[in-house]
Amino acid sequence: MTAEYPDRIKNFFTELETRRTLLTTITETHNKLINNFISLDEILTKKSQILDARIEKYKKQTDKTLAALTVRDNGIPEKEVALAARVEQLKESAIRDIETGNNSDPEEKPMLDSLRMRFRRMDSKGLIKYLLAKRKESVQVRADINTATEEAVDLPELVLEAVEDFVELKVSGTKVVGMADRRWACGILIQAGLPLLPYGESLAIGRSTKDRAIRVLEIWKGILGGGEGSGGVGSGEATMFLQMVIGFGLKHKFDDEYLRQLVVEFAGRREMAKLAVALGYGDDEMREIIKELVKAERDIEAVYFSFESGLTEEFPPIPLLKSGIKNYQKNTSKEVPSWDDILNEMSVVLKIIKCIEDHKLESQFSRDDLQNRYNELEKMKAASKKAAPPPASTIKPVDKRHRSGGGSSRPPKSARWAKSSHRKGRRPPPGRQPSAARSTGGSNGASAASPVQDLYGGYDNSAGGAPVGPIDQAS
Repeated sequence: MTAEYPDRIKNFFTELETRRTLLTTITETHNKLINNFISLDEILTKKSQILDARIEKYKKQTDKTLAALTVRDNGIPEKEVALAARVEQLKESAIRDIETGNNSDPEEKPMLDSLRMRFRRMDSKGLIKYLLAKRKESVQVRADINTATEEAVDLPELVLEAVEDFVELKVSGTKVVGMADRRWACGILIQAGLPLLPYGESLAIGRSTKDRAIRVLEIWKGILGGGEGSGGVGSGEATMFLQMVIGFGLKHKFDDEYLRQLVVEFAGRREMAKLAVALGYGDDEMREIIKELVKAERDIEAVYFSFESGLTEEFPPIPLLKSGIKNYQKNTSKEVPSWDDILNEMSVVLKIIKCIEDHKLESQFSRDDLQNRYNELEKMKAASKKAAPPPASTIKPVDKRHRSGGGSSRPPKSARWAKSSHRKGRRPPPGRQPSAARSTGGSNGASAASPVQDLYGGYDNSAGGAPVGPIDQAS
C-alpha cells in the first residue's frame, strides 16, 4: 500500500506536466491566431481605405467630367453663333481674295497677309513653299504664323497634309535639295497648328482625319531610325513626331516605351520636357527620366525636366548645373583644342547660360565665368581661322540663339533640324579645351599653365551679375 503512493504522485506530476504542455501549446496557438487576425484586420482596413480613396477620386473625376460636359452643352448655342460669324468672316475674306487676286502679286504682300491668305485657302503646298522662301526671316515667320493660323477652316487637316507630303518625300528615297529647310518649315507649321494643351484636353479633330494621321505617323515611325545616310531622324524631327502624336490625341496608338525612348534620347531639345508633360507623364515617370539623365551625365537636360515636372525640391537645379560643368571638365586631356572642340565647347557654354536664363537662376548662379570663357573661345576661334581655315567638311556653325537647349553637346543650329544629329546628342561632349591663353598667346592675362578646371571656377558663390557680351546680344 505504501509503495503505491510514490507511483500515484509520480503519475500525478506526469499528467500535470502533460496538461501544462498542452495548455502552453493552446496559449501559443491562440496568440498566433490573434496576431493573424490582427494582421488580417490591418490589411483589410488598409485596402478598404485605398478603395474608399479611389472611389472618392473617381467620384470627383465623374463630377468634374459631368460639370465640364454641362458647361460644354450650355456653351453650344454661343459657339454656334460665334462659328457662324466666323464662317461669314472667312467667306468675305475669300471673296476679297478672289476679287483682288488677279490685280496683286501675293509675294508683294506683307508676310502676315500672305500667310493668312494661304491658311485661308488651305493651301499646304503653297504654305510650305512660302515658308521655305522666307527661311532667312524665321524670326518674323514665328511672330506672324500663330496669328495667321486663325484663318484656317480646318487647321489640323492643313497640318496633316503638309506632314503627309514631307513623309512621302522621305519614304520615296528621292534626294531633295533643302530637305533640312523643308523639315524646319513643317516643324514651324506643327508648332503653330497643334499647340500643346494640358494633358487630357484635345483639339476637335474628325475621326477620318485622325485615321489618316495614324497611317501617316505609322509610316513616319518606320523611317525615324533610318540613320544619317537615309535621311534619318534628328532631334527636331523627333520633336515634330511627338507633337503630332500629342496634337492628334494618338498616344494610345503607340508603344509607351517607344515614346519614352524618344523623349530620353532627344531630351536636349528645350521643348522636350513640355512634350513629356503633355504626353501625360506624372511625377513617377518624370522622376525616372530625370534619374536616367543624371546617371548619363546629362545634368543640364535634367534641369529642364526638373522645372517642368515641379520636382525642383527633389532635384535642385543649382547642384545639377554644377555637376554638369564638372562632368564636362573631368576627362580633359587635350593640350591644343581642334576647331570642332572649340565649336563644341561654345555650344555647351551657350547651353548652360541659356538654361540659367530660361529658369531665371542668375541670382543663384553666376554667369561671369561662363561669359568670360565664351569670350576666350571667340578669340580662340578667330585665331584658329587666321592660322589655318578649317576643312569645309568639319565646319559647323554655332547658333548663338541656341534653341536646342537641354543637354546634347552638338552645335545647336546644326542639330536643330540636321540629319546627322541622331547619334551626336546621345554622347557626353568631347574633351575640354585649355585656357584661351594657351592658344592665343596669353590674352586676357590668363596663365599658360592654368588648368582647364580653373576656367569655370567660382560657382560656389550664391549670387553674381550677368555681364553683357556676345551671348546677350545673340540671345
